[in-house]
This record gives sequence, structure tokens and C-alpha cells, in this order.
Amino acid sequence: MELLELFHQGGLVMYPLLLCSIIAIAILVERVRTYSAAKSNMERLREEVPVLAAANNEKGLEELCAEDGGVAAEMLNAAIRRQTVKSKNAALQGAAGAIAGRLRSRLSYLETIVTLAPLLGLLGTVTGMISSFSVLSVSDGQPFAITGGVGEALIATATGLCVAIVALVIHSYLVHKQDGLITDMEEIGNVYMNAAVGVTAEEGMANAN
Repeated sequence: MELLELFHQGGLVMYPLLLCSIIAIAILVERVRTYSAAKSNMERLREEVPVLAAANNEKGLEELCAEDGGVAAEMLNAAIRRQTVKSKNAALQGAAGAIAGRLRSRLSYLETIVTLAPLLGLLGTVTGMISSFSVLSVSDGQPFAITGGVGEALIATATGLCVAIVALVIHSYLVHKQDGLITDMEEIGNVYMNAAVGVTAEEGMANAN
């Protein structure tokens, strides 16, 4: 009840601040689920990808990627059927860019909330102080009516800062998780390309002979 009373005392800006906090939590839940599903079994990929690539076992690589289901395997799958090193590298880069774009999805909303929430709190401060000065302008007003406007100003400011801080922490956490997935993709891409380059070099020498 006290929280509900404080919410109403904060003025109209409390409603968009509440919406911002709901959006931030919803993005956190959705992104955590997405990033968890996008995680690859890196230990298995590190072990099996070089072996399969060195053996030029495209079918085995595709089956491995399908079983893994993570973004690193998804990126790798885009290059398996390409024949030249250049085309494989281009396929990896294109897939990595598209996947990274998906991983960054909705994070910009958190950046907006981090900026918007303090401004909404400042707006509540201004409207609260306006209410206070409006009371002072009334000659026969109640002597303690000014405290209502000051209270609105302080509650709105504190709420705006709290929402911004929470959104900033969520954004930092999700960026960390996203960077980990991108690092996994880069690592597996390098592992695969090193093995693929060795195979291509051997084929080139065989053709030359």
C-alpha cells in the first residue's frame, strides 16, 4: 500500500516510468532465453570440427551443426558447402553479421530507457516544483500544501534514476552475454578455416602433381 501511495504521489510521469521498467524486464527475460538457446557446446565443436573439416566430411559437419543448434554452429553451417577458401570466408562473415544483428536486437531499447528515465524523472521534478510555486501564489492557501509538490518532485526523480540504473545493469549484462556468443562464433570460424585451408592446400598440391 505504501508503494502504491508513493506511486500516486509521484505524479503522471510515474506511468511512463512504470512502462519503461516493464519493458526493461521483458527484454531481459526474452534476451536471456534467446541467448541460452543460442549457446553452443564449444568443447564438442572445438574437438570435432577440425577433425571433420580436415577429412572434408561435409555431411558430418552438417549433422554436428544440426545437433548443436547454437549460433556458432549456425554460422559454420553457412560455409560447409562452399568450395573455395574465399567463398567459405565470405559465407562465414555474412552469416556472422546477420547473427550478430539478431543478437543485438532490442538492446537499443534499453539504451533509450537509460537515457529517457532520468529525463522523465526531471520532468516530474519540474511539474512538482510548478505545483509548489502555484500553492505559494495563492495568498490564503494551506501553509503545508507546498510539501505535496516537493514530494512529487523527489519521488519522480528517485524513480527515474532507479529505472535508469536497473536498465543500465540489464543492458551491461546482456551485452556481456552477447559478446560471449560472438566470441564463440569467431573462435569456431577460425578453427574451421584453419582446417579448411589445410585441406585446400593439400588438394592444390595433389592437383599440381
